[in-house]
Amino acid sequence: MADAIAADMRSLAREIFLHALSEASIDHAFDKFVGCEGGVLRLGQDLYNLREYSRVFVVSIGKAGHTMAEALTARVGRGALTGIVVCPIDPVMLPGFEYFRGGHPLPNEISVKAGQAVLRVLRGMDERTLVIYMISGGASALCEKPISDDISLADLIQTYRVLVHSGAPIARINAIRKHLSALKGGRMAQAASPARQVAILISDVPDNALDSLASGPIMPDSTTVDDCYAVAEKYGMVPEFPESVRRLFEQRALEETPKAGDEAFVNTRSVLASSNAMALNYAAEKARAAGFAVTVDNSCDDWDYVAAGDYLLSRLRELRKTEPRVCLVSGGEVTVKVTGGGGAGGRNQQIALYLATKIAGENIAVFSAGTDGIDGNSPAAGAVVDGTTMERALAAGLNAVDALAQFDAYPFFEKIGDAVMTGPTGNNVRDLRILMAW
Repeated sequence: MADAIAADMRSLAREIFLHALSEASIDHAFDKFVGCEGGVLRLGQDLYNLREYSRVFVVSIGKAGHTMAEALTARVGRGALTGIVVCPIDPVMLPGFEYFRGGHPLPNEISVKAGQAVLRVLRGMDERTLVIYMISGGASALCEKPISDDISLADLIQTYRVLVHSGAPIARINAIRKHLSALKGGRMAQAASPARQVAILISDVPDNALDSLASGPIMPDSTTVDDCYAVAEKYGMVPEFPESVRRLFEQRALEETPKAGDEAFVNTRSVLASSNAMALNYAAEKARAAGFAVTVDNSCDDWDYVAAGDYLLSRLRELRKTEPRVCLVSGGEVTVKVTGGGGAGGRNQQIALYLATKIAGENIAVFSAGTDGIDGNSPAAGAVVDGTTMERALAAGLNAVDALAQFDAYPFFEKIGDAVMTGPTGNNVRDLRILMAW
C-alpha cells in the first residue's frame, strides 16, 4: 500500500509539472501579450503600425527560438515577416526565415555563423526599421560572436565549458559572457541603432535580473568589467581559461559594455511574456486543487544543490508539522560544480538524487525538472524521487553515493524509471521543484 501511494505521489508531481508547463507555454503567453489586427501589432501595451516601417525584421534566438517565431507568424500572417531564427533543433522552417542550429550548452561553429549573420543584418538598419527580437534562455551559447578575433572557436568552447562547470550563478556567468561578446551586454541593440527595437522575453533568469537573459543583447548592462574580474577570481576560472581569454583577465583588458543612458537604448522596449514566477503560480494552483496546503519558496535560487536541498527538505518538514498534506513549490536554478569531467545528468537530477538519499522510508516525494525539457547533458528533463527510491535502487544494484560523486544521475534514474522525459519543449522558464509530504 505504501509503495502504491508513493507511486501515486510521483505521478501527481509529474501532473503538476506538466500543468505548469502547459499554462506557461509560448502559445498561452502570446495569447496574452501579442496580437495583430489590421496591420497593427500589439506587444504588451504598445502598438506598432507595421505599414509605417520600411522594413520589419525578426531576430528570434534561444531554446524557444522556433516556437516563438511560429507563434508570432501565426498572429501576423505566414510569410508576412522575414528574419533569423537561432535554436537548438532542426524544425520545419518558416518561410521568410533563415535558420541556424547553434550549440548548447557549448557554442559551435553554427553559433558563431549565426552571430555573424545577426550582426551583419542589424548593422544595416536605419530609423525607419522595426526590429522585433524574441529572446529566450539558451541564446548565450546558441548565438555568439567573440569580441576579439583572437578568441578562436576552440577558445570560445573552452571558455564556456569553464563557465558552465564553475558552479557560479547564471547571472555571474553571464556577466563574463557579456564582456567577451560582440552581441551581448547591449551590443546587439548598439549594432541596430537607430532602428526602433522591441523584445518579447521568455525568461529563464530571475525577474530582477532580466539583463542577464541570453546575456542581455538589447538591454543596458548592469554589470561591469570589475564584476567579471571578481567573479573569475572567486570561482578560480582564470587558470582554466584558454590563453586568449586568460590574457584579457590577467591584463585587465576587457572592454566595457554599454550602460543605461547610452543612445542605443533610446528606441528599445521589452515585454516579459513568460517567466519562472508565472510557472510557479500555475504549479501552486494545481497542487491546491489536489488538496495540498501549498507554499512557494524561492529562497534557495542560485544556491549550491546540497545547501538548497537541505533547506527545502527542512522547510517541508516544518510545514508538515501543521498540515497533513503539504506541497512546497520552488523555482529558479541550483548550482553544481562539476569536477573530473562528470557523467550524464544535470542540476535537477543531481539535487533529486541527493534528496532521495535523505528521505528514504519517508512519505515524501521530490520532483525537479527543467522547463526546457533538457537537464544538463542528459536526454531527461529531470527526475522524481520518493521514500522508496533508495530501496528500488538497491534492488537494481545501483549505488546512489557513487552516482552523486560522479555526477552521473541520469543512468541511475533511467534504470529505475524515475527519470522525467518530456523531450525539448520549445520553452525555457527555468526549473521547477515540487516537494510533497503526506
